Amino acid sequence: MDPAIAKYNQQHEGFEDVCDTLASEIERGLPDADGKIWHGHPVWFLNGNPIVGYSKQKPGIRLMFWSGADFEEPGLNVVGAKFKDASVFLTDLSDIKKAVVRRWLKKSRTIQWDYKNIVRRKGRLERLSAS
Repeated sequence: MDPAIAKYNQQHEGFEDVCDTLASEIERGLPDADGKIWHGHPVWFLNGNPIVGYSKQKPGIRLMFWSGADFEEPGLNVVGAKFKDASVFLTDLSDIKKAVVRRWLKKSRTIQWDYKNIVRRKGRLERLSAS
């Protein structure tokens, strides 16, 4: 695990085990992804495109998939319409269903919108072909 991600996880008292488990599952499910702290929280990238990350918010740890709105998964909540992200809040280690997270991670590899070039495209997202 990236040392900066490990440090982030330890800064959130009461949620360290949730963060550590998520980081382990993400690294297991996306071994070729690059994990780093981006905009203040852990995010993993494939070919420079943000795929998955988590952050501490008031309701708990928010696990977010940048292209998760198209996963067609009832456990992921889609908030807005402009972007294609979806997320779930976790408040306890027992909230993490590893089989479900692994399924989401598998989908995150093949269902992607191009966030890497969103600025160049003036806010317009394009779907990436499955790799």
